[in-house]
Amino acid sequence: MPHPSDAPSRVRLSDLLREAAQALAAAGVADPQVDAELLAAHVLGIGRGEVQAASIRGDGVGEPDRTAFDGLLARRVAREPLQHLTGTAPFRHLELRVGPGVFVPRPETEVLAQLAIDALRQVPSDRPVAVDLGSGSGAIALAMATEVPYARVHAAELSAEAIAWTRRNVDAIAPDVVLVQADLADAFPELDGTVDVVASNPPYVPDDAIPRDPEVRLFDPPQALYGGADGLDAVRVLSRTGLRLARSGGLIAIEHGEWQGEGVRGILTADGWRAAATHPDLTLRDRVTTAIRP
Repeated sequence: MPHPSDAPSRVRLSDLLREAAQALAAAGVADPQVDAELLAAHVLGIGRGEVQAASIRGDGVGEPDRTAFDGLLARRVAREPLQHLTGTAPFRHLELRVGPGVFVPRPETEVLAQLAIDALRQVPSDRPVAVDLGSGSGAIALAMATEVPYARVHAAELSAEAIAWTRRNVDAIAPDVVLVQADLADAFPELDGTVDVVASNPPYVPDDAIPRDPEVRLFDPPQALYGGADGLDAVRVLSRTGLRLARSGGLIAIEHGEWQGEGVRGILTADGWRAAATHPDLTLRDRVTTAIRP
């Protein structure tokens, strides 16, 4: 009969989570308890709510899972993005695959997606056309495609590293999305003058404004972050591309930094767009500017 000391060593999940949260807090992670629970959920193959319940029950964690958890924790303490460690990022109702080489979608971009979706739903057509320029993980395109399933959605991404993730998400979630590897300046010439909604979350960080968070500064692709001296170089290109693509009455929606609304409205208005308006994100910071093609 095996001696009790021969049993695999186990640690209480509650103790593991408490120690992990302390280490993450000391490293400057914004939501240490949340990150600790999500890492545990990933390792154990259960949901975050189940982790919380198991912790309250006093459940233990075996040595293999503890070793895996400790390895991921060390990487998170070094500020590697949580989404790179779990391989997924939530966006609206979607679960997107992400990793090195692609920009991790943020909650504030859900406002851009909502504006694009609302505009598509208002188009008096049973097959409205939408374009997502600089698609990255595919978050905006896939939100439009799944929430307006009768729309014809197109997505363009230039980076070879990023488009590998875009393709993975498109194939898994909405294979009818038309995905091309192309620069946002000249994508989809075949759609000129026919697009109802042009949406983009372009690089908009000014070149000398180095992001404070290590997750962004060290791990997000630079080409997805930096947009020239004032951060608006890509917006200038998007404005011209949008004029080429959009039909009369079509909408353009562009995400930007909280201090850039006036600059984006100025660019769009100078190019001939009408009714440029800036919209706040969930934290009430200016985040998305829209305009209408004359």
